[in-house]
Amino acid sequence: MLGVRQQGKRRFWPRSAGLRPWAGRELQGTGQAAGRTSLCPGPPRPCLLSPVQQRGHQPGPERPGNACSVPISEIITVEEADTHGKHHSSGKWQKMEKPFAFTVHCVQRARRHRWKWAQVTFCCAEEPLCHLWLHTLQELLGKLASRPKHLLVFINPFGGKGHGKRIYERKVAPLFTLASITTEVIVTERANQAKESLYEINIDKYDGIVCVGGDGMFSEVLHGLIGRTQRNAGVDQNQPRAALVPSPVRIGIIPAGSTDCVCFSTVGTNDAETSALHIIVGDSLPMDVSSVHHNSTLLRYSVSLLGYGFYGDIIKDSERKRWMGLIRYDFSGVKTFFSHHCYEGTVSFLPARHTVGSPRDRKPCRAGCFVCRQSKQQLEEEQKKSLYGLENTEEVEEWKVVCGKFLAINATNMSCACPRSPRGLSPAAHLGDGSSDLILIRKCSRFNFLRFLVRHTNQYDQFDFAFVEVYRVKKFQFLSKHVEDEDSDLKERGKMRFGPMCSDAPPCCCAASNSSWNCDGEILSSSSIEVRVHCQLVRLFARGIEEDPKEGADS
Repeated sequence: MLGVRQQGKRRFWPRSAGLRPWAGRELQGTGQAAGRTSLCPGPPRPCLLSPVQQRGHQPGPERPGNACSVPISEIITVEEADTHGKHHSSGKWQKMEKPFAFTVHCVQRARRHRWKWAQVTFCCAEEPLCHLWLHTLQELLGKLASRPKHLLVFINPFGGKGHGKRIYERKVAPLFTLASITTEVIVTERANQAKESLYEINIDKYDGIVCVGGDGMFSEVLHGLIGRTQRNAGVDQNQPRAALVPSPVRIGIIPAGSTDCVCFSTVGTNDAETSALHIIVGDSLPMDVSSVHHNSTLLRYSVSLLGYGFYGDIIKDSERKRWMGLIRYDFSGVKTFFSHHCYEGTVSFLPARHTVGSPRDRKPCRAGCFVCRQSKQQLEEEQKKSLYGLENTEEVEEWKVVCGKFLAINATNMSCACPRSPRGLSPAAHLGDGSSDLILIRKCSRFNFLRFLVRHTNQYDQFDFAFVEVYRVKKFQFLSKHVEDEDSDLKERGKMRFGPMCSDAPPCCCAASNSSWNCDGEILSSSSIEVRVHCQLVRLFARGIEEDPKEGADS
């Protein structure tokens, strides 16, 4: 006979006709109120739940007998447990003679895309049957090749509120130990230590790299991993048109920073336990990376926001006020808004015609995203045709040119969502479609600009303004009017490719002449840049934001 006891808030009932260990994808069961059933080995049974129901593990009207299931891929580990027969007055607990048990540690979904660690213990009086279940599940888990076994962990003890080390030790390390994942931990003591370490150490012995900190810590690991991969492949990163080699090593993010934009945009929440569980189950999410060059020199890589004007001025001003702590971003934001500087320049871009979506289609990137898969396939087809000379090459592709005075120029590879802006700067931006959403905010009144900013916090279309333009691009260049002499080489290439660069435009009437580029929270040294999106260059331990049932119904 089989009994089930609950640990925590989760209840699993065994199948009334008998739980059967099998080489399928799910551990599942139903049961009657008494919680008793026979347990006998046998062939696999068809799954009771639809795929959507299986993911959510929520009871529904279509489930007979309180059925529930958990995918094998979301079981953390299975271990033998010691238990003693107990009697419960409700009759749901049955006393057993010489009970045997095993405990399943698994993922439980909570509200707002959070994952929690759940435990379920199965008991029975027959020792061989208990061992059969235990060994079968352990064998199935051992066949999950995508799961990491040895990780390199970088901890930034200074990021955010300075709680990175404590978050890892209290919330993450115990889960890694439970999942039998070994780690090597490096607590960084200075900036760029993680980046430099990745150039020196042997990364082949690790199944992944985990960074504990904010977006700055992730950027360090990203630069180190991409740089190491290109060095090993003999690729010159300073060449803007170089085809970068994707890295096979996945990156895990444990959020412990002030914003954690990358984590929020790829998982849907800034929760350390959720991110740790995504790492444990071996999730994999491909992500685009943009390379930023100036005069054939690599400046930085970007995965979230590349902003000139408003967001560039904010980060530049906040760097002078680090003594204020995290409040400096709010202070600099208000100051920059009232300064209301605009900047004159020329934006040249190559539209991403391979993508199957658009910035205003209100279709956000979600787990198993069709847009990312299809766009990747079409981009590969374009590259093959170009390689064999079946289509025109980059030199004669149709570039677009936009001149004017801008309050802000933003390029986003992802939605850039965060708790303050749940939909982000570009709600329909996709993580792996090989494109970036280029957002141009032309000069307008303070009131209209405020209306635009407020829409980042609500459900209204933030691009529905006459002074806002948005394009989905795979490459773009920016030339500031006030540094044309400095960037003469870039301008000459622009004249050859695009024709006149609006040199007859009237001089800018703004007090400030140049802004700075905000590249994922870091200031770039040059205002004139050349940007290229590299499709799915890196992979994260994530699966994308899972579809909300209500969201799916609305769409």
